[in-house]
Amino acid sequence: MIHGLSHITFIVRDLDRMEALLVSVLGARKVYDSGDTTFSLSKERFFVAGGLWLAAMEGDPQPCRTYNHVAFKIEDVDHDELLNRIRSLGLEVRQGRSRVEGEGRSIYFYDHDNNLFELHTGTLDERLYRYARGRQDEGVTQAQ
Repeated sequence: MIHGLSHITFIVRDLDRMEALLVSVLGARKVYDSGDTTFSLSKERFFVAGGLWLAAMEGDPQPCRTYNHVAFKIEDVDHDELLNRIRSLGLEVRQGRSRVEGEGRSIYFYDHDNNLFELHTGTLDERLYRYARGRQDEGVTQAQ
């Protein structure tokens, strides 16, 4: 039986560039840097963001982009500021999927190594409630 999420690892070419993303956008704090001493497959850095352990490991990134992604919870009031931070790093913002009103807003963006991130304002309970209500009388909105 699982007890929760242990950690998320991202494989990247440039640890410094990934650190800039994690610190600037996710507010992560670096807690470990292997330097030239590796205990794993390659150089790595560990971060903590929102109580989550995030690992960045040096290596060959994904060869192509997919919709596989990690979604981080954000507050709606922070949406526009985080979007500006993402754009200031020169990262590609992906067009969001169609959403029904009431399920939250999302920002999807790729890092430089084809990893897709989502910053989402909603919760699972909010989404389940909204889906249970159906789409009656409400239009579909396009996320940013």
